[in-house]
Amino acid sequence: MIKKINKKFKFFFNIIFSIIFIFFISPLFFENIIISKASAQDAVSSNITYMQILQNPKDLDLNLKYAQQQGKMGNFKQTISTLERLNMLYPDNIEIKLYLLSILVQADSPEKAIGIIEDIKLRKDVSAEDLESVIEIEEELKGKSEPKLWNFYADLSVGALHTNNVNSVSKTRLQMSSDSVTGFNTAKHDRTLSGSLGLTATRSVGEASSFMINISQTKSEQYFETSDDYESYGLTLALDTSVGNQNLSPYLMLSKSDYVDDADSLSFMYGIGGYFSVGERNSFSYGYSYSDSKGNHNSSDTTADETNSISHGYTLGHDFIINELISTSIGLGYSDSDAKVDAGNDYETYEVSFRLSFAFPWAYISIGDSLSFNDYKVADTSVSSGHKRSDATNTFDIMLTKALGDFFPSIDPNRSILINLSYDKVYSEANIINYDYITDSFSIGISKSLKLN
Repeated sequence: MIKKINKKFKFFFNIIFSIIFIFFISPLFFENIIISKASAQDAVSSNITYMQILQNPKDLDLNLKYAQQQGKMGNFKQTISTLERLNMLYPDNIEIKLYLLSILVQADSPEKAIGIIEDIKLRKDVSAEDLESVIEIEEELKGKSEPKLWNFYADLSVGALHTNNVNSVSKTRLQMSSDSVTGFNTAKHDRTLSGSLGLTATRSVGEASSFMINISQTKSEQYFETSDDYESYGLTLALDTSVGNQNLSPYLMLSKSDYVDDADSLSFMYGIGGYFSVGERNSFSYGYSYSDSKGNHNSSDTTADETNSISHGYTLGHDFIINELISTSIGLGYSDSDAKVDAGNDYETYEVSFRLSFAFPWAYISIGDSLSFNDYKVADTSVSSGHKRSDATNTFDIMLTKALGDFFPSIDPNRSILINLSYDKVYSEANIINYDYITDSFSIGISKSLKLN
């Protein structure tokens, strides 16, 4: 008993320590790295750092050099933000306006570009040559900025995943079956290849709302555990509307999964999500969902009805922007799943999640940790008649996203093809040995978003 208590204490101590590290120590650590790296760069090169901009926000020459530096790197967001601020500080500087216009054209931001053009046309100090060029740009942009009834997009992605315990073998290599302890299979390494395609259509509804339709297909194939290969299809209808600082999104989803051997499933879900802002740095989110899932019999799985369930889910979240580089998010969740056939599949889930994100000019890095607690309502007699399953799962992940254009500018000049790298570690503790396991996963993926009209 003492050994078990110590084991549990160690598990939760590790969880608490990881949370403290991620959200209290690592921001300071990374900030020191950023500052140290900036100082080193300043000593050996002429690169302007974001820390220098924060310390000298009104230095015209320094900020222009920073904008030019970010523009060469393709970081249009930082360039536009800097130039817009300079335009407000120096409204009579025609060169800033012309430079901002050129960046807005490159960033495909016609609405903002037309606004700057109207400002330039009112200036008496603009040269005849520059004015002629500006008018030509205006004519081209007005043709592009005519509102479309529908906008169409496509999202494509491919990826590979390696997992060292795909069959979730317990740490003791033992399992319970009908109240008896038996040997478990050896943990299996496996590789998964996947690809997905999503098509989205949006249409504005009034001035503050838009309607969205999305269809998607995903295909997943494993190298060894081929019985888990599947294809899934999805349809989503959603309405996004804004009222003041409030944003609401009611939605309806249908999804179908076709497995090679396991039972196929069909899910129906509806819900609503929303968020509201408090100041410029804080936003709060909330959501509710209802889902009805059904499993279908097939030749390999004649107990599919046991997976049929109805679930209710509730979420709360908070996002905080520390600065232009660092942001955090905290989430709380609760769900209640009731199986239509009592087979030990009734359970409640409590979840808390934390995430720390870094939007560096050279890459996007995200570190997260989530804790979930599952409490089952009835005992699964095929495993243990005397114990209702209860487990705690800690999932740590770190993700890095970088544009392919950073390596091959000629292939991806707009930096719109993204390379995604991630590592996940799942640590599960349960009162039944079957569900005590550790899993490590590594993945790499490439994604691309396209505007079709």
